[in-house]
Amino acid sequence: MADIVPTSAVPHLEEVRDQPSGMPGARLERERDREAVRRTAAYVGQRLLGAAVSLLAVIFTSFFLFRIVPGDPVRVMTHGRPVTIEQKEALAREFGLDKPVFEQFATYLLGVLRFDFGESFQYHRPVLSMVGERLGPTVLLVGASLVVSALLGFWLGLQGAWRHGSTSDRVHTGVALTLWSVPSFWLGLILIVIFGSGLGWFPTSGMKTPGVEGFEAVLDVAHHMVLPLVTLVAVVYAQYLMVMRSSLLDEMGSDYLVTARAKGLRDSDVKRRHAVPNALLPTMTLVFINVGFVLFGAVLVETVFSWPGLGKLFYEGLSVPDLPLVQGLFVIFSATVILMNLISDLLYPIVDPRVRP
Repeated sequence: MADIVPTSAVPHLEEVRDQPSGMPGARLERERDREAVRRTAAYVGQRLLGAAVSLLAVIFTSFFLFRIVPGDPVRVMTHGRPVTIEQKEALAREFGLDKPVFEQFATYLLGVLRFDFGESFQYHRPVLSMVGERLGPTVLLVGASLVVSALLGFWLGLQGAWRHGSTSDRVHTGVALTLWSVPSFWLGLILIVIFGSGLGWFPTSGMKTPGVEGFEAVLDVAHHMVLPLVTLVAVVYAQYLMVMRSSLLDEMGSDYLVTARAKGLRDSDVKRRHAVPNALLPTMTLVFINVGFVLFGAVLVETVFSWPGLGKLFYEGLSVPDLPLVQGLFVIFSATVILMNLISDLLYPIVDPRVRP
């Protein structure tokens, strides 16, 4: 007869449960968690470092780039005025243009690090305060154009991919690519000639009509915004259309869609619940990056339509050149691109677990 093991020699279930830390499986799980944290920290650190290096490169470029632009600020601002050489020299000293270039750069760099972009040469006001005044119109125009172009591009791209090769697909793709290749300022001028000066349907300059108040002012701003909004949307939405269309075409050949159809799901459910969410992932980065790039594109559009935003302010500063103003705006525009790219890099692994570090 086999020996009977005393009950006292068998560990109680509670005792076994109280000792998971010594088990190899638990140690392996903890190591995996620590390794995942290290990889995530390294990934975030690399992206932050890359953004910081890019921003420093932008600051360096913005300072020296606009100093090779033809034009002397003192000469331009005193043109047609009876000023002496001594007065011009005093003005140059006031602007700090009499100092060596690298000393000017050191002063400029220290100011940027303190979020101080200096004082505008022509307006004699701090650059940041002028940016704050002009930020609202630009955010309104650029934000509306991004929302409209993204929704329009996504919808047309989805329809084009699902009806690949149809007449509507070819027409929408051809029109989008044609508008994408058109310079924004040229398209804006064409719209002004046809719908502004010609038909007289829409205002061709400014943001609002003086003296209009209340709810009518809102409608008046919307009326003024139609042509610049259409111009920006027309040259941007093709990017969303092509990326969405290409991504969805890639997804449509995937095995999981075939399986979904084999289970009896309707085509509309397969598209809405499976194909479209995965096809949207590549377009997320494009949305964030375009927030910054549309700001650069708004420079020409705002200038053509005299829209009182940052783009028109940049053009006004460039015509002098107003160095503190154009340098500050260039850094702000570029920093927006860098920030949006950083946010998309950090969010993408969260949205799509397949690319997690």
